[in-house]
Amino acid sequence: MSLKKIITISAVAIISVLLIYGFILVNKIFSSNTKFEEKEVYVYVPTDASYADVKKILAPYIKNFDNFEMVAEKRDYPQNVKSGRFLLKKDMNNIDLVRAMRSNIPVKLVFNNQERLENFAGRIGKEIEADSLSLLKAIKDSTFLAANGFNEENVFAMFIPNTYEIYWNTSAEKFRDKMIKEYHNFWTAERIEKAKAQGLTPVQATILASIVHKESVKKDERPRIAGVYLNRLRLEMPLQADPTVIYALKLRDNDFDQVIKRVFYNDLVMRSPYNTYVNKGLPPGPIAMPDITALEAVLNPEKNDYIYFCASVDRFGYHEFAATLAEHNVNAKKYSDWIASQGVTR
Repeated sequence: MSLKKIITISAVAIISVLLIYGFILVNKIFSSNTKFEEKEVYVYVPTDASYADVKKILAPYIKNFDNFEMVAEKRDYPQNVKSGRFLLKKDMNNIDLVRAMRSNIPVKLVFNNQERLENFAGRIGKEIEADSLSLLKAIKDSTFLAANGFNEENVFAMFIPNTYEIYWNTSAEKFRDKMIKEYHNFWTAERIEKAKAQGLTPVQATILASIVHKESVKKDERPRIAGVYLNRLRLEMPLQADPTVIYALKLRDNDFDQVIKRVFYNDLVMRSPYNTYVNKGLPPGPIAMPDITALEAVLNPEKNDYIYFCASVDRFGYHEFAATLAEHNVNAKKYSDWIASQGVTR
């Protein structure tokens, strides 16, 4: 056999080996390497997690871990682990998987209708890495409160209901700082001036809005209710708002899951700073997280002469308003008779 032929055969053999190796390498890199049936899954990598921690987190989702590790090492991922929330899609290859583990996906955080700070912290603690205790500690930090004009009772006014994008691995302190920034974004000079025109600070406006929010689910009625309460404040009358009594009862019982549809005389005389039947002015803090429409109702109230209102039996969800006590007593008796006929005892 000639030398030329030997060289040719050897070259073909080498090329064949290289092609086979190349095919195997390409297959390892570009073949699907997931083993979950869902279209997509999210994985969560805690702050300060190591590569060994990540391997344990990814183990249920990756078919061939040796192939994944080969690509991960080539792309320096073990030395550059990121914490956060990461999206894996079905049939991703190893390059896509490594790329996905470098792309922290924000959480869409939606909150409203929370009744107190503790419930709110628990709600947020289910959505981000920071737990409810660390959130409460950060929010109630005395230095933070003093710097921003809050105290522990009214700091709940800081949170403006909305949809926010926030990274899952956001710390309690960074979450708090984002919320105070959003608070200042909401309270523009125009809104502050509107609150001032009603004799209120932004915090006081939020406290009143929380009562308006609880009084009516009808957004078109809220400016009228806000007008009534502002009339009472100007006349230095007690607000006499049932929702504040209900809040005081829940606070006393440490049970915010109970449903209270009716208040009685004994409730109205209960000693509590939140009972606006026995205390003039606003309670010390919000009784709920008011939504934007309730806040805007306080800033843009209906100008009226009404002093009283009670639930309507003819237009469910709405209220009957009165300028005199005599008119109100007629409306109140009508409602009291109706609710008694329904067998509502609490």
